Amino acid sequence: MTPWLTVVGIGDDGFKGLGKNARRALLAASRIIGGQRQLDLLPVCIRGERELWPSPFSLAPVLERSGQAVCVLASGDPMFYGVGASLARHVPSAEMLTLPAPSSCSLAAARLGWPLQEVATLSLVARPLAALNAHLFSGVRLLLLSNDRQSPAAVAALLRERGFGGSRMSVLEHLGGDAERRIDGTARDWNDPTIADLNVIAIECLADAQAPRLSRLAGLPDSAFQHDGQLTKRDVRAITLARLAPIPGELLWDVGGGCGSIGIEWMRAHPSCRAIAIEADESRQALIEHNRDALGVPGLHLVRGRAPQALAGLERPDAIFIGGGVTREGVFETCWDQLKPGGRLVANAVTLQSEVTLMNWRERHGGELTRIHVAQAQPLGEFDTWRQALPITLLDLVKPLDA
Repeated sequence: MTPWLTVVGIGDDGFKGLGKNARRALLAASRIIGGQRQLDLLPVCIRGERELWPSPFSLAPVLERSGQAVCVLASGDPMFYGVGASLARHVPSAEMLTLPAPSSCSLAAARLGWPLQEVATLSLVARPLAALNAHLFSGVRLLLLSNDRQSPAAVAALLRERGFGGSRMSVLEHLGGDAERRIDGTARDWNDPTIADLNVIAIECLADAQAPRLSRLAGLPDSAFQHDGQLTKRDVRAITLARLAPIPGELLWDVGGGCGSIGIEWMRAHPSCRAIAIEADESRQALIEHNRDALGVPGLHLVRGRAPQALAGLERPDAIFIGGGVTREGVFETCWDQLKPGGRLVANAVTLQSEVTLMNWRERHGGELTRIHVAQAQPLGEFDTWRQALPITLLDLVKPLDA
């Protein structure tokens, strides 16, 4: 099948920087759709009818012309945080030809001398800045696609706030064009120079001495979370997440987990991990919202309500953690019914009544019961002794594939 749709990536150097195939596609197109900046880069010899993307943005102008010779203009590599990736979800690959130009991150890495495979990339375009918090580790190199000219100052402020004020920043604008420019500085001394809307921010992360050490592995310090005392403590949290076993792309339900610590650490395990936290208490809802942003997972979805009623209509999960409401009627049953076949369910219990519920479920569905005892050394007069935390009973179930 001959593709009817061609997606052309164009750089700041315009039509002259395009390859032969991209030029031919534009010359042959009956209609060319793109943003104003991209369309303005085309010469008068391009005869196809030009059309701006609608506002609010929609793919409809392209999809409605299936079978016609349509060309879409995009910045750089259309498959890198671009419209090409969006179109590929709707147009079969045999009907769509993508002709990329170097992405802005490729050009930035070339200018900086950074091996691109060793750099983490993140888009801030119409995305929460708080997502950057999950990527801040000393020694890491980051390339950020800015939302606009205000992004570098906002990034510098966030770095200072998170204890990374010594990080080196470079802002590169108009990459590949005649007006290309680079501005260097540190987050601590960033003075908010005038910058073009189209820019890339390069960061060499350097943590200050007092910056907290926040690994992506399960078991963040309890101090990393704001909480009201209802918090799955660090050691128990690490054991619980090890049994939940986050896998890229999977969805977790965090049911009644207090400040959302399990769902947050689940999402920190991999950028594509997703989580839904269910919480009825308003003060704890505010804690969840704070913690998810502070720890870099603003995409955690908060459902304001009480299980099991609040679970109705939610996407079926790959894993479920039940940290509260174990004895509430219908919670276990609804969670088990909605869990995907092969999914994992982990529930923690502290009281005798909730332990009985776990034991009853183990008798009916199998699984593994584990008793966790954690003690910490604390002062006793002139000496130290062990202070035992409340023991936790943990039930780990896997739903049969034929259930």
